[in-house]
Amino acid sequence: MEKQLHLNLLASRPPMAGGFQSGSKMKMGPGRKRDFTPLLWSQYFETIEDVEVENENGKDIFRLYCSGSSGPVLLLLHGGGHSALSWAVFTAVLCSRISCRVVAMDLRAHGDTKVKNPEDLSADTMAKDVGKVVEALYGESPPPIMMIGHSMGGAIAVHTASANLVPSLLGLCVIDVVEGTAMDALNSMQNFLRSRPKTFKSLENAIEWSVKSGQIRNIESARVSMGGQVKKCEESANNPSVSNSIGEGIIEEEEEEGGAEESNKKRMKEDDQEVKKESFYTWRVELSKTEKYWDGWFRGLSALFLSCSVPKLLLLAGVDRLDKDLTIGQMQGKFQMQVLPQCGHAVHEDAPEKVADALATFMVRHKFTEFKEGFLC
Repeated sequence: MEKQLHLNLLASRPPMAGGFQSGSKMKMGPGRKRDFTPLLWSQYFETIEDVEVENENGKDIFRLYCSGSSGPVLLLLHGGGHSALSWAVFTAVLCSRISCRVVAMDLRAHGDTKVKNPEDLSADTMAKDVGKVVEALYGESPPPIMMIGHSMGGAIAVHTASANLVPSLLGLCVIDVVEGTAMDALNSMQNFLRSRPKTFKSLENAIEWSVKSGQIRNIESARVSMGGQVKKCEESANNPSVSNSIGEGIIEEEEEEGGAEESNKKRMKEDDQEVKKESFYTWRVELSKTEKYWDGWFRGLSALFLSCSVPKLLLLAGVDRLDKDLTIGQMQGKFQMQVLPQCGHAVHEDAPEKVADALATFMVRHKFTEFKEGFLC
C-alpha cells in the first residue's frame, strides 16, 4: 500500500480515499445517522484560565484548560491548526488513571489565545511562550512538569525542553512527530491545505467533515475539539468562497432513490434560503500562511529530542515514521517507543484510552506518580 502522507504540521491526516470531499455528496443509509452535535469543554476539563504574559509589545493572553488538584503537572501542547480541546477526551481518561494535574494550552494564534503578534509562529517564539506561561502560573518554584506534545506541539515541546525553559521538567512525551517524515511531507502540505473546504455551514457540518474525511476518527473527540479549529465568520452568503461550503454536500438518505432527486432539489433550495440568515464557520488558523516557519519547527528535531536528558516517550501511529537518528537512538535505549496501530495522525484523539494507558504506565514506571486507588493497569 502506498505510504500515506504524514502531516506533522497538522493534527490530522489528509482525507482518505473515498473520504468526504468538498463539493461531493455523501449519502448515508437508513439507521446510520450519527450525532455530530458539539460537546462542551466542561464535560472534560474542570476549569479554564486566561494567563497574561508580558512581552515587548504589551500583554499576551493564553487560554488554558485545567483538571486535577494533586500530582505532577502534565503540560499539553496541541498540533498546528488545532487547540487545547484536542486533549479533552484524553484528559478525562488520564485523570481517572493517575494522580496528576493537567494544563492544556492554546498556543499562540490558536484557539482562544490572544497575542499581539499572531503572525510570529517561529519555534523559538512559541517555546518562549511555553516558558513564560509556566513562570506566570508557578513563579520561580514550579512543580514537577511533564510536557506532552502532538505534531507541531511535539516539536515545540522538544524546542522548549532543549532550551531548558521549563526548569522543573520531569519528562517528555512526543506524539507522532518525526523529523524525517515531517520534512518529506512539507512539499505536499500546501496542496493538502488547498484541498480542505474553506467554510462550513455550521459547527455540526465541520464536525461531520472531520470524522468522514478521517481527520479525527473518534466522533466524541471531534465533537468537543472541532470548536477549537473553526470559528464563525460574518461573510456574505454571496461570497464565492462561501458557495463551496461543505454543508451543501451533506445529504441524509431518507427517501427511496426514485423520488430523492426532486426532494433533494427542494431541500437544497430551502437550505440556500436559510444560508443567507446563518453565520458560516471557517478555519481559525490560516495554516498556508505559516509556511515560512515549517522548516524551523522540524529541522534538527531528532537530534534535539535525543539530546534532552529527561526520560522520553515517543508514541507513533506507525513504525514507518522512524528516521535514521531515532532508529539508532531507540536501539541504544535513549527513549521508550510505542506504536499504536489503527490510528490516524491525531493519535490522542483517535485512541485516547490507549494513549492515556501508555503515558500512565510510563509515568508510574519512572515513579513520577501513582495509579489511582482501584485502577487496574
